[in-house]
Amino acid sequence: MINSNKAKSRKVLAFGILTAVFALSTAVYAQTAKVGSLQIDNAYTRATAPGQQVAGGFMKIENKGAADQLISASSPAAGEVQLHEMAMEGNVMKMRQLKDIPVPAGGAVELKPGGLHLMFMNIKTPLAAGETVPVKLKFAKAGEVEVKFPVNAMGAGAMKH
Repeated sequence: MINSNKAKSRKVLAFGILTAVFALSTAVYAQTAKVGSLQIDNAYTRATAPGQQVAGGFMKIENKGAADQLISASSPAAGEVQLHEMAMEGNVMKMRQLKDIPVPAGGAVELKPGGLHLMFMNIKTPLAAGETVPVKLKFAKAGEVEVKFPVNAMGAGAMKH
């Protein structure tokens, strides 16, 4: 009976340690970045297949101040990062590069699949699930901030180009 209780205690302790490690490791992925009156949340990209040269970047930008614009992005993981928009024109989904993405005063803009997004072009090495991609965002008024984009596993609804 004593050995059984020790075994149970060890299992409970091991489970507690694993839970704590998991909680700490996921905290890295829940990064919030701030610059000026802007807050960037829920940034992520998706894993890419070998040879895939593009990937989308997604996030929410909240603005507690005056209107601003996201004017550029860059990352060492890609040859170029463009600001993009996908929109329906009749029955055709079209994508186009934007010169900026407005961030309304006292509001928010969400970059998500099928809408506004970052486009990582000429990816240097495949993006693997569990990694993070550093991305420098530049805003017209708030300035620059680096955001770590977690790489999520490929899945349903992945953006196609």
